[in-house]
Amino acid sequence: MRTLKLRSPLTAAVVGAATATLLAVSSTPAATAGDRGPTPDQSADPSAGNGSTRAVLEGYLADSWDSMAAMTDESTGLPADNIGGGLDEASRSTYTSPTNIGAYLWSTVVARDTRLISRREATERVRTTLRTVAGLEKHEPSGMFYNWYDPATGAKLTTWPENGDPVHPFASSVDNAWLATGLLVTERAIPQLARQARAIRAQMDFGYYYNGAEGVRKDPADPTAQVGGQIRGGFWVDPPPGCSVAGNYRGDEDVYFTCHHYGAFNTEPRMASYLGIAAGQIPQRHYFGTMRTFPPTCDWSWTETKPTGEWRRYEGVDVFEGTLPYRGTKVVPTWGGSMFEALMVPLFVPEERWGPRSWGVNHPLYVQGQIEHGMDEAGYGYWGFSPSNDPAGGYREYGVDALGMDGPGYTSDQERTDWDQPYEGCPDRAGEPAPTTYGDGVVTPHASFLALRYAPREALANLANLREDFDAYGPGGFYDAIGTRSGQVSHEYLALDQGMVVAALGNALTRDALRDYVSRGAMESKLRPLMHEEVFSSEGR
Repeated sequence: MRTLKLRSPLTAAVVGAATATLLAVSSTPAATAGDRGPTPDQSADPSAGNGSTRAVLEGYLADSWDSMAAMTDESTGLPADNIGGGLDEASRSTYTSPTNIGAYLWSTVVARDTRLISRREATERVRTTLRTVAGLEKHEPSGMFYNWYDPATGAKLTTWPENGDPVHPFASSVDNAWLATGLLVTERAIPQLARQARAIRAQMDFGYYYNGAEGVRKDPADPTAQVGGQIRGGFWVDPPPGCSVAGNYRGDEDVYFTCHHYGAFNTEPRMASYLGIAAGQIPQRHYFGTMRTFPPTCDWSWTETKPTGEWRRYEGVDVFEGTLPYRGTKVVPTWGGSMFEALMVPLFVPEERWGPRSWGVNHPLYVQGQIEHGMDEAGYGYWGFSPSNDPAGGYREYGVDALGMDGPGYTSDQERTDWDQPYEGCPDRAGEPAPTTYGDGVVTPHASFLALRYAPREALANLANLREDFDAYGPGGFYDAIGTRSGQVSHEYLALDQGMVVAALGNALTRDALRDYVSRGAMESKLRPLMHEEVFSSEGR
């Protein structure tokens, strides 16, 4: 088993120098579809030279784009949720989601911007998709789309195609955010289609999810304190089985909200928050309404472990600037400890630049934690833990338990090895010893691509090792997940995961063109001041 070539802690100098290398190589002309360069095994280290590094990235991108193209129905322009590793059209899934559609839209723009496809082909592909999306059945008052459609026809699914189980149509805040992101990219990247993309996106009202009364105050009796508010996970139009809450924040006919809100800050639902704030549908104070960590009291002792931090006030909202300890660092956690919760959003929003004292500190530390868990704490020899296919079958959430707020968290191995850490001062949380062994660690390559901006050399080395040591690479790029001890590989491609890979590579090869499409205008004017103002309690060693 190979060990990572670069195992030293990620210092600011290492991150800065390696990132500068990637930016330097992206200044050379883009590759054509017929010139993909050497394989990543031959030259995965940026120190080998600018040209070879760029060729590695271009090769990954070209193959990953092939998987996105293979998933997509030519007549509707809708991608399937997943496809078999051989990219056979017959192996496409018969369902798709708003997230998948958004991922295909931004992937097509990346393919155009890096000259994998022509401008004409990109425009025609996206035109077909927009025509279909405009006709999809949706919740008309909010403009929000349902979670599952047939990619071959665009029909809303009411029964699950794989087993006939009923589907209760649901409008997810997160899924609609990724579709809106793809539409925003389209609107700004393809002028000929801007009107069509804008017409769909303009109807999407993220205020439908916003509960302005839901939040946490330091002192509920303080009349000067505002509640930042939180968003719901989504809603059903008809009452579903199980828990739901009837209501409507816009005063229209009742919908049936999820019983939960998204209360954790460093998670992927913040993209819905950003879009709603930028559109003026959600107030700016909502940025401070979710939890960096929960307050350090026994009321919250069911979470991972006791946080440290201090209360600060921003825009009239009291915020506990909490962090969790991990291997000598202090990190603002995600909910479950996965990579895509932390790092999918900054594919499109330059959080670390807009918030140098918050995200700019935390994102590299979070990546460092993922690396150290895989390489040192668990000893897998590889790293990168995020929801993905299960190599043994199905789909599962993976992460680094200690980097998540949730007590059980997401685990990094098949055996679900977690750590019930102590919560100081709470009698029901004495905790238990940390694990000394881990099982079959499951690594997903998309996690390394998400880390590319913050740990370029480590990410490229990890990917090269995965490709060399396992049957991890096929005609559509890296397969979705790898069991590092069993050697089991999930020989499938997922639209969501490939969409993250393409976005990360597109940014690396085009000097952040994808970020620029999304983050200009109202997104910057309304969110950058909030991010710049905040100071996390995150600390490195």
